[in-house]
Amino acid sequence: MRDLVYYAAVTLDGFIAGPNGEFDAFPVVGDHVDEINRRFADTIPTDFAESLGIPQGNSMFDTVLMGWNTYAVGGMASPYRHLRQIVFSRTRTAAGENLEVTEGDPTEVVRRLKSEEGAAIWLCGGGRLAASLAPEIDRLVLKRYPLLFGEGIPLFGPRPYHPAQFEEVSTTVFGSGVVFSEYARRHEA
Repeated sequence: MRDLVYYAAVTLDGFIAGPNGEFDAFPVVGDHVDEINRRFADTIPTDFAESLGIPQGNSMFDTVLMGWNTYAVGGMASPYRHLRQIVFSRTRTAAGENLEVTEGDPTEVVRRLKSEEGAAIWLCGGGRLAASLAPEIDRLVLKRYPLLFGEGIPLFGPRPYHPAQFEEVSTTVFGSGVVFSEYARRHEA
């Protein structure tokens, strides 16, 4: 069974973007960047990876899930064309290479995807989609940046109170102040 992995950049105060989807305050230089390029190459937009000569082999992910606002903020028709891209929207449509826009229930879509063969499924964002899929998330990979936004799009949007425990798999602290932490869902016996 494939894992659903919520891999996201987050500020110390819990935001993945500014109030209007801004993400330019997250530093794109520093000693953490090599780790992203090495381990998470599949999460770099295809055109950027090609221009930097970074190979993308779908070794970690072969599918990416996005809410409409996360998809639209990039301004590209097919930002991750090396992956199967699924965008959730009830009101909008788009066309692009390896791109599917669906009105489908995110939980049903994820359960279907998990039953298929393939690599892990990357939940790219946003916070509302993450909240709706919280019970389906198998792993969290958080890049915590030493930033405070004060306001913005939270890592998880509002959701009912339902505690779920995760276990730390690894944490790496970089000289840039960025901290990568990976957690796996704890399944009760």
